[in-house]
Amino acid sequence: AEAELAAADSALAGLAAKRNELEGYVIETRSLRAHAKHGGLIDGSQLEPLLDSAEEWLYSDEGESAGIEALESKMAELKQQVGALTAEFHAALAAEREQEERALDASDAERLRDKAAAGEDEDHDTRRLKFPDRMRLVLKNKEEGTELFQGGNFRPAAARYNKALTHAAKFLDLSPDQRTEVNAVKLSLHLNIAMCWLKITDAANNLEQAIRSCNDALELDEANVKALYRRATAYEAKGGYEEAKRDLERAAAIAPDDKAVPKLMLRVEAQIKRQEAKEKKMWSKAFS
Repeated sequence: AEAELAAADSALAGLAAKRNELEGYVIETRSLRAHAKHGGLIDGSQLEPLLDSAEEWLYSDEGESAGIEALESKMAELKQQVGALTAEFHAALAAEREQEERALDASDAERLRDKAAAGEDEDHDTRRLKFPDRMRLVLKNKEEGTELFQGGNFRPAAARYNKALTHAAKFLDLSPDQRTEVNAVKLSLHLNIAMCWLKITDAANNLEQAIRSCNDALELDEANVKALYRRATAYEAKGGYEEAKRDLERAAAIAPDDKAVPKLMLRVEAQIKRQEAKEKKMWSKAFS
């Protein structure tokens, strides 16, 4: 009997995972139209009804009683239909990615020329630079990252911010005031990198990278509202609604007048209620 219960639990867990995969794909696909540069290439009048239909099926009696094979079939069919409707969007993303890579290559080449002229080795910069000289390198890379970010070149921007962090790790014999200044710059860099990854929506691990950068920022300032908000944004996009809610509750306690936090909280709480209702319905059917 115990083995049978374990098998039943395993089957239910597998079924729930397939349902969550389909639901997550619908949510992820809806977000494509919000892409700052290329979202307008997707015809919402065709995509939205398709996603609505898939969602309605998922929560219909047919969808609720569907097995793994039916869910997989539905997912494959939906992906094929979505692929046809978003082909132009993904082509534009690919072209943008290629442009970003070229910009990064050009920027790297220029930096290498500058470093060669200055006698600096790219991978082994062990110079004991004075505080102002090292800080100039940090801020130069940070400024370059911001220029790239403002131009929509998010990957090269993240690379430049990371280079600034590399320099920021090489300060020596800091006074308390200098350490405070360096940590403030590091905090800003981690926040900027998190924002870059939130915008690099075509990368498979962008949300994990954003969360990691927010974690790094929170190690420097555990009450940083921007870090909490951006991590909550990444959690929400991953479907981690409880984690997002915890971060938003902390952010609201720290900055009760912040207007963005309650807006995101409304979305997150709505998703939590929806998820609870779905799970309640699924388990009631399983044991009816």
